Amino acid sequence: MTESRHALIIANDRYADQGLKKLRAPAQDAAALAGVLEDPQIGEFKVQVVHNARADEMRRSIQRFFKDRRRDDTLLLHFSCHGLKSECGEFYFAAGDTEPQLLDATAISSQFVRGCMSRTKAGRTVLFLDCCYGGAFSRGASVRAGGDVNVLESFQTEKEPGGQGWAVITASDSMEYAFEGPELAENSAPRPSVFTHAVVEGLKSGEADLDEDGEVRFNELYDYVYERVREENPNQTPKRTVEMRGDPWLAHSRRGRLKIVAAPSPPALREAMNSSEVIKRQNTVLLWLNKRLQSPELPIAEGARQHLEEVAHNDIPEVADLASDALSEIHLAPSPDHLDFGLVPKGAPPRKKSVTMQGPPLARHCVAQPTQSWLQVDPTQSGLEVRVDTAAEGHLSGDIVLKGVADEALIHVEAVVGPRIEPAPSAGPTDQEPGPRPSGPGTDTTIIQPPTPPPSIPKPPSTPPPGPVTGRKEPRISRRALALAGTALVLAGTAAITAIVAIVAAVSAVIERSEGVYGSIEDSIHDHGALAPLTVCLITGALALIVGAFARHDLRRRQERYTTQAAGATHTLTSIAKGLAIPALVLAVLADIAYLVGSQYW
Repeated sequence: MTESRHALIIANDRYADQGLKKLRAPAQDAAALAGVLEDPQIGEFKVQVVHNARADEMRRSIQRFFKDRRRDDTLLLHFSCHGLKSECGEFYFAAGDTEPQLLDATAISSQFVRGCMSRTKAGRTVLFLDCCYGGAFSRGASVRAGGDVNVLESFQTEKEPGGQGWAVITASDSMEYAFEGPELAENSAPRPSVFTHAVVEGLKSGEADLDEDGEVRFNELYDYVYERVREENPNQTPKRTVEMRGDPWLAHSRRGRLKIVAAPSPPALREAMNSSEVIKRQNTVLLWLNKRLQSPELPIAEGARQHLEEVAHNDIPEVADLASDALSEIHLAPSPDHLDFGLVPKGAPPRKKSVTMQGPPLARHCVAQPTQSWLQVDPTQSGLEVRVDTAAEGHLSGDIVLKGVADEALIHVEAVVGPRIEPAPSAGPTDQEPGPRPSGPGTDTTIIQPPTPPPSIPKPPSTPPPGPVTGRKEPRISRRALALAGTALVLAGTAAITAIVAIVAAVSAVIERSEGVYGSIEDSIHDHGALAPLTVCLITGALALIVGAFARHDLRRRQERYTTQAAGATHTLTSIAKGLAIPALVLAVLADIAYLVGSQYW
């Protein structure tokens, strides 16, 4: 049974009763929060928004929301509206048609909501209350005023809650206001309230992921919202109550990176790395720190990685280079980094492909975050298992972001989901073809479709089409930088060869002159043809550097269009080209200077 996540956002900003002041924030609250919660990269919730509804409509929506849920479900209910207190102290949510004198009939009591929460079979329920208590204005802020209303007590009960329980966060406590913002002008642009704005920003940016483990949990979100609200308005204090086992995750974090509690290097290693003897420090890096970096015990390996990073940044080049070489072995290296599922029938069981993580244990340890909801990833002993959901028809293109302790990597996934091939209708036997097997007990009546698909089935493209059915153009795999790097290497090789030819010709001219041959050395250089290859060397060497620079620039500017192998090959080719072109250019320039200066004396 898979987890299902549902959110209901109730936002009321217009009221028939003139005593309930119109609010600016709720409509903006609903749009902003719904956008974050339903984002497959963040909340993964199925979101329903109820805006300016009557009391009977709100009651039906709330009861339907909690009904017929399963143990693995996570529910999130958000209220953004006026909150009212009855004469006996009970708390109510105001609807569009609420009459303050008839709260039981025209408003939603907290007891009704609490009852729905208690009866649901959902495993986890989270409640956000961004409610104003009344409708008065105070100077400098639109506030939700009221008397002593202890909202949290309205959702506490001695009875064991249904499922695994619930958790509640309120925008403010019983003696405070819930602020909408500093603007009071009637024509001011709407914006989310202080509380909901903090919730949205914490989830959207990932800053609420305080431990950076890739997930935002309930208590992390509360701690983040509490700090943000208090910073913006010291007069408002969010509160929480929890009647739940565990700490449920509410969203994925886009900035989260895998963190491992590091085991520090032993004192003996620290002492060796602080030695004044360079060879001793080099041996420590090569033998002991590198060995600990390969350890299957991740805290030991992470401690060695952090120690090596210190050495790479602070030690002399002879030692720092060794540390950098050791660290290069723990970068994420998925194989393959591009998966093409080809043509998949719509509604078919999810197709699976495996990805192997290369390198030592620390390099294979990572968090996988799909960027599309149709991508599903499960860890295996050797790496990852990737599945494609075939519910949606069309060209699918997405990525899996891998986040490790040291860096990030990307796995690109492509698939084409075509119409499902239905069995052909049964037909009677003819003279040309045999009839189907007769139906009956023990017989198989499934008709096998011929291997050739009908013309309506699209063939999987050899290259990705311009874009998926959503109209967004997807990047194609590019080889431009690799081609430029190859051209740069050819030009650099030409420059090196012509430099050697020019030097050999110049040396022959000098030897001929020293043997007393008639004429000047300038004539000898011309006769041996040393100037032409020297000119070719200058031109091809300069072009090699320019073309190589273009290759590296294109690789940086369009990283998403290059595979890991193409990027590595481009860096290798441009480095070799640079190593050939620069010495050739230096020799050519020195030879030109010698010729120009010395020709007037020869």
